[in-house]
Amino acid sequence: MITLSKKLKESQEKGKGQTNATSSTKTTSSRIRNHLLVKELSDIGSYNNSTCQIKFPDPNILHHFTVSVTPEDGMWKDGCFKFNVSIPEEYNMKPPVVKCTTSVWHPNISLKGEVCLSILREHSLDGSGWAPTRSVKDLIWGLGSLFTDLADFDDPLNLEAANEFKKDPRKFRRTLEVYLYKNAPT
Repeated sequence: MITLSKKLKESQEKGKGQTNATSSTKTTSSRIRNHLLVKELSDIGSYNNSTCQIKFPDPNILHHFTVSVTPEDGMWKDGCFKFNVSIPEEYNMKPPVVKCTTSVWHPNISLKGEVCLSILREHSLDGSGWAPTRSVKDLIWGLGSLFTDLADFDDPLNLEAANEFKKDPRKFRRTLEVYLYKNAPT
């Protein structure tokens, strides 16, 4: 985190010399996002556990990271699912952008990697969407819960997976096993 603190200080000093209103606003947004992430991620270290791991490809860039989810029980048990997370400059007013990079047979994850998770919605009628009070910790909890209690076969993104589960659960499990085997570590 020493590198991160240094990075924030440098960005603040650079921001003081800005005169263009657009770049000044952009710099201010980035600075606010980075400060929020420093605070949130300092608490997250204790959240890394056997089911959810956070990794930063570049320790100086906090707004791009990966989350690996390895469920300990349920249908997706023993699978390892990776997500790329990108935090927009407008964070925490806008939700993170998440893409699943692991091919998975899941009703709420498309084969293209799109993720259907209520807290990733910018606006929602039921109040479960993104709000400024949410944090990265909520996002990580949600990604982990997609493989346990938040798997939703009634409001799917991947209609084919949800329909297969409803019509023939045994076939769904066989298809799921193919995906889990294909993605197993070698």
